[in-house]
Amino acid sequence: MRRAARQRGAAQAAVAFAVAALLAACGKAPPPEEPLRAVKVVTVAQGTYASGYEYAGEVRARVESRLGFRVGGKITQRAVEPGQRVARGQLLAQLDARDYQLAADAARAQVSSATTQRDLAAADLKRYQGLREQGFISAAEIERRTAQLKAAQATLDQARAQLSSQGNQAGYTQLVADAPGIVTAVEAEVGQVVSAGTPVVRLAQDGPRDVVFAVPEDRVAAMRPGQAVDVRAWSGGAPMTGTVREVAASADPVTRTFAVKVAVAENAPPLGATVYVTPRQGGALGLPVIKLPTSALRQEGQGSAVWVYDAASGTVRSQPVQVATADGNDAVIAAGLAPGMQVVVTGVHVLSPGQKVTVYQPKVAPPLDGQARAATNNVVNTSGDAAARAGALRASTPASASAASR
Repeated sequence: MRRAARQRGAAQAAVAFAVAALLAACGKAPPPEEPLRAVKVVTVAQGTYASGYEYAGEVRARVESRLGFRVGGKITQRAVEPGQRVARGQLLAQLDARDYQLAADAARAQVSSATTQRDLAAADLKRYQGLREQGFISAAEIERRTAQLKAAQATLDQARAQLSSQGNQAGYTQLVADAPGIVTAVEAEVGQVVSAGTPVVRLAQDGPRDVVFAVPEDRVAAMRPGQAVDVRAWSGGAPMTGTVREVAASADPVTRTFAVKVAVAENAPPLGATVYVTPRQGGALGLPVIKLPTSALRQEGQGSAVWVYDAASGTVRSQPVQVATADGNDAVIAAGLAPGMQVVVTGVHVLSPGQKVTVYQPKVAPPLDGQARAATNNVVNTSGDAAARAGALRASTPASASAASR
């Protein structure tokens, strides 16, 4: 009995041990330790804001007219080319004027007819006035003849006005320059039928020049009429000084930017030239700021953050920052950092709070000691001696060959 009890106890112990081993095998393995990563850090220091707002613009004439005929018709002649300089009153284009000339002839004939009717009414009134003096007709007849003369005179005045209008219509078939300038575009060609007011020639008048550029919505408040700006041409040359003359009241419906016009001096670059405009006010040039490479920033929630390295513990911690703007390839930090902090600038997306890291040290070849330098010199000398012996051997080979042949 006692022996059987011992055997049962031993069997139960073996089963318990097996169950414990099985449970241990089914349990989760402990997570591996985080690798010790090497990171590059920079020390936060105050720098100066080097970038300013610069906009690309185009030189345009202050007054640029899109000229068109005041009457409709078919274009029979175009007398100018794009880029051509024209004088005041110079012919730009011509319409077919035959219909307007015929209308003027018809109006002229109406004037002649109305003149005849007026003269006839005047003669009748004079004759009836003589009869009235002799008592052959009544005063009512004189009044009737006087009214007929006034009506004939009114008809003549109307015909003359119509003739003048038709004469103007015929003159409107010639498109002339209303001011000296340069033809910047031609928008209609010979043979095209245009209606009244359709642009045919675009003329940039001589005189003041403007630089036109666009600013985004967040910068339009910094542009004010009368503000001084610096203008430089893309092709080079001396910089110029300009003044903001006009700021658009509404944004462009396509680009959602605001057009700004800057008045420049008479010696401005040619029309259509590309220029760069830099406002003198509203920038932060020369102000002390904290800048970091953009690679140091990461998204954390709705804001930005960086990893700050703690040299005492060798770990990193997350530090929220506020980014003000960009300065070239750097980000300008408005808040969250102080000079002297060390910030991680590479591998920021693989770190976690409290993770231990090491500061990356670039590998530099150690300087050669005396023995290593001597060994190097021996190798160089040996190589030189071997090259000399090879040269001497090549030089002696032809002579040996010729001796053997003899």
